[in-house]
Amino acid sequence: MSDTGTITPETQIKELTEKLEEETDRLLKLYAAYEQQEAELRDTKAEVEVLEKEIVEREIEKESLEALLTEKDARIRDLEMKAGKSSKQVEHLEPELQKMEEKFSREKDRLGKVFSIAEELDNDLRLAVVELQTRDDWYMDHMSLFEDLNKAIKRRYEMIEAAAEAERQSQHMGRAISERMEEMVEARAAEMTLEEASEIEAVESENTPEASDEATSEDSEEDEWNWSESVLVGVMQKNGITDRDAFIEFAKSYDMDGNKYLKGSELGAAAVDFVAKDAPAEEAPAEEESADDSSEDGEKEPEVVWRNSGDSQDAQ
Repeated sequence: MSDTGTITPETQIKELTEKLEEETDRLLKLYAAYEQQEAELRDTKAEVEVLEKEIVEREIEKESLEALLTEKDARIRDLEMKAGKSSKQVEHLEPELQKMEEKFSREKDRLGKVFSIAEELDNDLRLAVVELQTRDDWYMDHMSLFEDLNKAIKRRYEMIEAAAEAERQSQHMGRAISERMEEMVEARAAEMTLEEASEIEAVESENTPEASDEATSEDSEEDEWNWSESVLVGVMQKNGITDRDAFIEFAKSYDMDGNKYLKGSELGAAAVDFVAKDAPAEEAPAEEESADDSSEDGEKEPEVVWRNSGDSQDAQ
């Protein structure tokens, strides 16, 4: 600006520049304030969100606390009811408690007695163990004597069994010899039957020729069979025949000449075959008896005679 009061362009530019700088500073301050307000707004929003979350959490905690309180109240009521019941039970159980205390005192006394008895038994057991140990030591010291005694007893039984076996064999041989002798005697008797029958028939025919015509049996009267009664009896006795009728029927088939008269030779031959026919049936029981005797002898144990020390000393 000049002295005359006129505004020059430089002056205007300078003023405008100053105003621009002032406005720029103001704008910067406003922008900074705006940014500060915006930051505060963001912080406030964040705080609001946090507070809202806290409110929700507090509501949840409140509901949970209310549920806990209700549950606690229910528990308290249950406990109060149980306490009331327990008090009633205590009133009823006090007499039982006294009885149990009495029983406990009695059982305690009994247990003390049992414990004392157990101590006595333990002492007796220890004493028995010592005695058994002493006995075992004595047995170990004298074991050889018992072994020798056992061997002697076994040897004695072996000798007894050997003697019994020898006796059984001797009896068996004796029975075998006697059976053989009986067989030889029977065979000899069978061989001599025919000759003796012929001799008896000859003697009877010479002495009593008429007796053969008169002697007949009741069965032979119908068939007109004849024989000498004395010859028949002698043949039956020689061969040990007892069934007279069966033997006569059997001997009729030995009538060689067909004259219906049984001679001594015919009766003798019939007797041999008649005895031989019945021999297997009679020998079977004899064999069974001999087998039973042998089994009984085999099962028979040797008789053992025990003597105590007193008897042996008396015998000495």
